Amino acid sequence: MEISAGGRLEVRITAADVGKRVSVRRWNEHAAEGERFTDTVGVLTSWDNGVLLITRRGGESVRIAESSLVAGKVVPAAPARRRGPAASYEELARISARAWQPVEQERLGEWELRAASGFTRRANSVLPLGDPGLPLDEALTAIRRWYAARGLPACMQLATGAEGTQELLCGELEARGWTREVTAELWTGALAPLADREAPGVVLSRTADDAWLARYQRKGVSEVALKVLGSGPSVWFATVPGAEGAAPAAIGRCVVDGRWAGFAAVEVDPDLRRRGLATAVMAALARQALDEGASAAWLQVETDNEGARALYARLGFGAHHAYHHYREPEGSRGPDTGGPSVTGTGPVV
Repeated sequence: MEISAGGRLEVRITAADVGKRVSVRRWNEHAAEGERFTDTVGVLTSWDNGVLLITRRGGESVRIAESSLVAGKVVPAAPARRRGPAASYEELARISARAWQPVEQERLGEWELRAASGFTRRANSVLPLGDPGLPLDEALTAIRRWYAARGLPACMQLATGAEGTQELLCGELEARGWTREVTAELWTGALAPLADREAPGVVLSRTADDAWLARYQRKGVSEVALKVLGSGPSVWFATVPGAEGAAPAAIGRCVVDGRWAGFAAVEVDPDLRRRGLATAVMAALARQALDEGASAAWLQVETDNEGARALYARLGFGAHHAYHHYREPEGSRGPDTGGPSVTGTGPVV
């Protein structure tokens, strides 16, 4: 905390510091003795009507009454992570988007609107990189109209915890009643150590055949889902065959895109877990990616999937940033009443 020459705590931030990373201390007279001071570090996303909104690295927002502040200062940006390959958030956001492409997409300025008949949030949400070319409220109106025309709720994918992320936009959406539904993390790691691991019995294919789909967690895969699964610059599917007539023991998917290999859909028969099958699947896919010139790897994992997180940590992966899906407020969709329109590339086949 900031302390003056006289030894007093001081509040050295103002509303002009919105958008900066700050550290504040507040006083809660109703808390237990010894717990009345609380420190918060994050991005100051707004300061309106005597209330500060601070977004922490993990994406959660904290509201603090201005009257409760006893100290505050602007602090340097979080240090760059040293674990895993060096990469910016924007590079990874674009790489991961190319690895899981929607069936339909359009541009709103530099924002990308994506739809795939509701198959996964990633393929049915806005990826806001840059400027939408409209004031925020007009952009959100256009987004809601675009998704309503497709029978879908408007959703937006935002990130926190990495340089160049959208903490400010998280705060703006929350102030407008948008709800954060899911939080996950994107992890990165080196590819070569993974490729050096054993990969017995793994079969690679360019397509997700019936056997692969029999193990995939999403049952009744539609034609739209198959298009999403097969999208990407260089897509590979891995299978560890099961007993005769049974679903595969394990499966996985990898998309190779330049220096990056992205892993997804790594699934193992629950009765065969902790036997190294997931590692074997990823090792086989990593070797193929190395052969195509990749050197770094990424994957996405939900924050409550402790088993997967432990496995990926053992394989040398570490968190790069968190990302969140925000859903439009309930009851905000309605009939098309005019307003800004979205124009762009049209359907992607």
